[in-house]
Amino acid sequence: MSDSSRRRPPVVAEQRYGAASKSRAAAKPARAPDPKSKPTKSSRRKAGATSVRKGRTGRKGGSSGSGGGSGPLGFLRRAIGFVLGLIWGLTWRLGLIVGLIIFGAVLYYFVQLPEYTALLDGRARGSVTMLDREGEVFAWRGDQFGGAVTADTVSPHLKNAIIATEDKRFYRHFGISPRGVASAVRINMREGRGPLEGHGGSTITQQTAKLLCLGVPYDPEVWKNETEYESDCRTTTLWRKVKEAVYAMGMEARYSKDEILTIYMNRAYLGEGTRGFEAASQRYFGKGAAMVTPAESAMLAGLLKAPTRYAPTNNLGRARDRAAVIVGLMEAQGYLSDAQAQAALDYPAALSEAAAETAGGYFADWVMSSGPEYFTRNTTEDVIIRTTLDRRIQKAAEDALDYVFAEKVKEGSKAQAAIVVMSADGAVRAMVGGRRKQFAGAFNRATQALRQTGSSFKPFIYATALELGDSPNDIVVDEPFCMTVPGSGQWCPKNYTNKNYGRVTYTRALMDSLNIPAVKVSEKSGRELVRKVASDFGIDSDLAAGPSLALGVSESTLIEMTGAYAGILNGGSAVTPYGLTQLQLLDDDTPLMGKDGGIGERVIRQEAAEQLIWMMEKVVSEGTGTRAKLPDRQAAGKTGTTQAARDAWFLGFTADYVAGVWMGYDDNTPLTGVTGGGLPAEIWHEVMVRVNEGLPVRELPMRPPVEGPAVVDVPQQQQAPKRQPPRGGGVGQAVDNVGQAVDSFLKGLFGG
Repeated sequence: MSDSSRRRPPVVAEQRYGAASKSRAAAKPARAPDPKSKPTKSSRRKAGATSVRKGRTGRKGGSSGSGGGSGPLGFLRRAIGFVLGLIWGLTWRLGLIVGLIIFGAVLYYFVQLPEYTALLDGRARGSVTMLDREGEVFAWRGDQFGGAVTADTVSPHLKNAIIATEDKRFYRHFGISPRGVASAVRINMREGRGPLEGHGGSTITQQTAKLLCLGVPYDPEVWKNETEYESDCRTTTLWRKVKEAVYAMGMEARYSKDEILTIYMNRAYLGEGTRGFEAASQRYFGKGAAMVTPAESAMLAGLLKAPTRYAPTNNLGRARDRAAVIVGLMEAQGYLSDAQAQAALDYPAALSEAAAETAGGYFADWVMSSGPEYFTRNTTEDVIIRTTLDRRIQKAAEDALDYVFAEKVKEGSKAQAAIVVMSADGAVRAMVGGRRKQFAGAFNRATQALRQTGSSFKPFIYATALELGDSPNDIVVDEPFCMTVPGSGQWCPKNYTNKNYGRVTYTRALMDSLNIPAVKVSEKSGRELVRKVASDFGIDSDLAAGPSLALGVSESTLIEMTGAYAGILNGGSAVTPYGLTQLQLLDDDTPLMGKDGGIGERVIRQEAAEQLIWMMEKVVSEGTGTRAKLPDRQAAGKTGTTQAARDAWFLGFTADYVAGVWMGYDDNTPLTGVTGGGLPAEIWHEVMVRVNEGLPVRELPMRPPVEGPAVVDVPQQQQAPKRQPPRGGGVGQAVDNVGQAVDSFLKGLFGG
């Protein structure tokens, strides 16, 4: 066997390639490490040492590499980082401090706030509710509060209308709505206002906080009145908004959402003196807040934006337009179906009968001004007043005035008129204080305007003479007449017509409203006695002391004059006009006071009063007041026109009612072509036709004279030439003829 067959040892690389292979391996580049392979501890130490050496080398050499924190860019980055870090540190620390302050303030309000039921009625004043003679509500004054309601007891439609209108996210926010505030600021800026002017973005909770004046109670020593207090509470400043927001969060922490809504619904002002939705619902719709429909709810919610502007009693059309907007919001937010929304638009809310009527504005103001102040104008209680007002008669007076001014007065005339209707005992049944009847607090010409009475004063002259025993048939000579007035010189009165009518009876003198006979009878009876009789009948104004008293130069109010005429109708007893019959507190059946007027002491004998009524009936049937004549019953009265026709009057009565009418300008401009026997008599006629409609016909309590005539005259300081009286016809001329015959007989008998 050869050597080749012998087993060889394995070939080894180093042995196979030797030194040459080693040199090639040294020249070959090192193989990149596998990224997936895990470095060993020794390799990590080596790499770290290498990088440290490189870094030291770079810093030593000052090389300007672009990476890391080296160079200007690195410095800028480090500076910005430092500033941002500083700002962040200050911000979170400041935020923490502000948060702690807010938390403390919220906690303070949380502790201070009382039970929500104590905040429902925050009125400083009470209310007055007035009932007519039938016991029906016709007027409200003061701050009306219909009673507390809750979010659960009001109509769901009303609750939804409030939320849809004022704060649709009410149940989702924590008292303030940043989104709402931002939206309001954006709208204000877009509309050219300041960021806090106009839209406020306030939540219902914030509005409630404002209604509570942020917990500051009304103090009469700090604020002049409640209006000033509320104005101060509504002041909008940045600091005020901050306090309001904190107070609102305190409320959110203290009360539930429905409790906050309950406070809001009871304290909101909703026009016409109403506080809270119960009072407003009763005021406008005559029903409770639990019973209002979607249309009525929308109208009530619409009042929150501007209570006076959108009050339906002020402008029903505007209130309905606002309600239609809210119906749309309720539909859009899912509170109303399409059918419900359409029904609310098709059948908008209508006012109750009492709210729709304008009756009682002037009358209610008069009752408030004449009643005890602590139970009317400044009451802190809720008061119920029963009155004498008859709404049928009130409407008759208003309709009559409107008719005459529409049909017989030039369009655009600024002339004013006033009407008072009362019973013979002084119970006022109707009052119109001017042509604008729908507003409370207006100037009342029936009770506040002092005007010269003119010839409407003359019945009190003849009442005095009749009380002294004179007769309606007594004769007085109407002729040019002068007398000397101490301190004033000679005074020569003239008749309205500038004519004289010779010998006339008292009846004729009153019937034709002759001035000279009135002066003579007044002087003969005694001027002071005439003043006393007029005053005792209720004319409390300062009566003239001179002889011109007989011509009605003294001033009086329409209600005084009407009350004095009522004294003639009732048989000669004075009356005090009154409108209040009973006053009591709400929920208290015991009256605190009864009527504040009525029949008083007798002024003249009943016989004298009945004779005067007979004379005054002739004024209407044959004299200056024929335009007042009624078609179906007797009427008596007297005209009155003052100097230059600045005032025109007609006052009179039927067997059932007394009525007075005044007409003139507020600035004393003379009336053009108007006398007491003209438009005032026509207004009186229209009033009394309506007032007496449907009433049984009753005769006046009058007594015709039975005595023969007697001549009455007054010595004169200066006698003017006599004028031949004009020839006339009718009863007046017949009386003149009788007087002339008697005068001839007396002259023949006594040689005169």
